[in-house]
Amino acid sequence: MTTTTLGKNGPNVTPIIIGTWSWGDTKYWDYGNNYGETELESAFKAALEAGINCFDTAEIYGQGLSEKFLGKFIHQTQQPVQILTKYGPKLWRVSPQSINNALTASLQRLMLPKITLYQVHWPLTYLMSQKTLLNTLASEVKQGRIEAVGVSKYSAEQMEKAYEILAARGIKLATNQVRYSLLYRRTESQGILDKARELGITILAYSPLAKGLLTGKYTKENLPTGARKSNPRFQNKGLEKIEPVISLLTKIGEKYGKTPAQVALNWLVCQDNVIPIAGCKNAEQVRQNVGAIGWEMGENEFNQLEQITRPWLQ
Repeated sequence: MTTTTLGKNGPNVTPIIIGTWSWGDTKYWDYGNNYGETELESAFKAALEAGINCFDTAEIYGQGLSEKFLGKFIHQTQQPVQILTKYGPKLWRVSPQSINNALTASLQRLMLPKITLYQVHWPLTYLMSQKTLLNTLASEVKQGRIEAVGVSKYSAEQMEKAYEILAARGIKLATNQVRYSLLYRRTESQGILDKARELGITILAYSPLAKGLLTGKYTKENLPTGARKSNPRFQNKGLEKIEPVISLLTKIGEKYGKTPAQVALNWLVCQDNVIPIAGCKNAEQVRQNVGAIGWEMGENEFNQLEQITRPWLQ
């Protein structure tokens, strides 16, 4: 399995990361109804078997359940596992100690002595300054409880400011986790991707399959259920709009023996400084996600996808 670096000199990770937002989440992902701990454990094992040992989580995913599941599964294997988790700025977190306490709680749920990447989940800090927050995380790097610092949902300007604060402490900002897919390309139009490349920051692309739209499984004859059904993008007009994109993904996939989802993920994998975070709830979804790596579409095909999805730059 080839690896890629988080930022200029951060940890090496696999070219695709397993996302665990759905692990224990009952509000959006309906955990406990059509999948449970057994399926999640199978997904974890399937990832390791495929050579993917990097998992992205957060303290708020499933109200801590996602981290707890990962901690349990990690202690049932001898293989090395890398964890990317997130600190959530909250109104009542006003001191460096509150950050230290949040990290301690995540480490306890994960049953780990350190975390590969600790990310600020969103740019709001309320009564705490970004400087205080990031300086505290820089101190945690020096103390060895986290290997690298990342941010999430930061604009180009916010990301650059965070980079400067950490640089003053001799720490490189490693990542910015943002929404990015063929059907959401504002990461490009808002200058985030270019600024990240300029500064040597890796983009972690969440929702790389646009919450399932890019799988091609949702059509006017097969509308989604659950939380997705109220989203206009999953209703008839929205699905009609993306039909040409799904058609092109299918055509390219037929050439390489890949699914539309695998082609859509590969479009991100092919880019410098971009790593997709692909969610999963069972072993089969993991195997499907892994099929996006180990091959590369042609430049012409990459450009065709870039052209046909330009409406989603705005």
